[in-house]
Amino acid sequence: MRKTNTVIPGTMATDHSSSKPFSPDEIQKILHHLQQPAVFTGMTTNWPALQWTAEHLRGCLGDKPIRFRLGRKEERNGPLFETHCAYAEATLEQFLSWTRDDAAADVGPFCKYSTSEYWAYADYKYIAMLFQDLPSMFEDVKWCDFGFEGRNGKESTLWIGTEGANTPCHQDSYGYNLVLQVEGRKRWHLFPPEDAAKLYPARIPYEESSVFSQVDVLRPDLARFPAFAGARHHVVTLQPGQVLYVPRHWWHYVESVDPVTISVNSWIELEVDDVTRVSEAVAKVVVFALKGASSGDNADDWLNPTEERVTSHDENMQYLNLALRAVQPGRGDSTRGLGDKRAAERDSTGQTRKRAHSARGPDPFGVPFGPNLAPVRRQGLDVGSAAAPEHGPAGTQPRKIQTSPPLTQSGLCARAGGASDDREAADRAVTTNDLLDCLAHPDIIARVTELLLERHAGKSWNAPFC
Repeated sequence: MRKTNTVIPGTMATDHSSSKPFSPDEIQKILHHLQQPAVFTGMTTNWPALQWTAEHLRGCLGDKPIRFRLGRKEERNGPLFETHCAYAEATLEQFLSWTRDDAAADVGPFCKYSTSEYWAYADYKYIAMLFQDLPSMFEDVKWCDFGFEGRNGKESTLWIGTEGANTPCHQDSYGYNLVLQVEGRKRWHLFPPEDAAKLYPARIPYEESSVFSQVDVLRPDLARFPAFAGARHHVVTLQPGQVLYVPRHWWHYVESVDPVTISVNSWIELEVDDVTRVSEAVAKVVVFALKGASSGDNADDWLNPTEERVTSHDENMQYLNLALRAVQPGRGDSTRGLGDKRAAERDSTGQTRKRAHSARGPDPFGVPFGPNLAPVRRQGLDVGSAAAPEHGPAGTQPRKIQTSPPLTQSGLCARAGGASDDREAADRAVTTNDLLDCLAHPDIIARVTELLLERHAGKSWNAPFC
């Protein structure tokens, strides 16, 4: 970034020959300092990807089938995980005809599902595979404007959904996320990584790189999950042309709020991902060992549809050893709360705090929030009443919270069971999933990872481990 004597709040020194509010170098510096979700505006005005409406993509993809996930719109007692959904392969032509309730059109497999009862979502579609016959379309996505030279649609995924389509609340294990909204609007509900315990993390259903929350964040049952009442809830409705920055490990629930929505995202890898791969490998060994065992309570659909198959213990251990060898010496010196040190040096708005005893002196950079960069602000929640309006970019409608008399949560590994009194809860048998809530808890996995890395550091990097 060019040197300048002053930076006016809400602006940055920019190249006047450019129509973008921030240069790639400036964006990189902003991303380095941001420690909360934020929305960029005016950065994608010349991106051809903004023309990727459902109608446009229909013409590009023709008869190519796409796998859609279909979920019921009815309320349920808990999150709607992907294991609870139906699936259908259809063309975009059939999808669009279905969304219009065109009785005369061929809607293919959608004929089994009423638009009044179901939403549809083509999620996690890798653009490199979807448009492998149209590689020129990769260039329509220009992450180089955000300082990622050479990164385009080939390293991105496409999301196509109808109103109500959603992704259950989860935490991504790797990197951070940049999301471009193309068509329609999506509402994002976000929670900081420090609130993980209040989100009641679980590894069932299992998906590598995702930790799911057991809480239905829109209709939380505070009797089962009382700590959720203290979670810091941030909300933003993303508009077409805007780009949302989701920092590492921020929990998020995402829902489509318009008849058809399209988004493009890219997960940006980080150096600390090498250590996270060890943690993910540990979690996989534990989950597969217990859920792969023959047991009467292992009849549930525990493997997320995104996972290809149940791998063997030998395969999982081999992956764990490969992940350990990939960690460079010194990189695994801290695995609990990775990134927390940098976050602790900044306040809740992402501004750098001055450090009186820093050898390099205080960092004078201030995140330039303003018309083209807006923080996603915390949603005020009054348990038992409607949520207060959001104050971030683009408003949202208040939602009512489901309330119940709170129960005391006893012990770190207490799991909700819906028992009517403490005696019934104490008599309830522990299931395999209950045990996994403890053994595969992120804090436990982080500690095991730390111990493994310490042990591995004392061995030859080329020698077999264990």
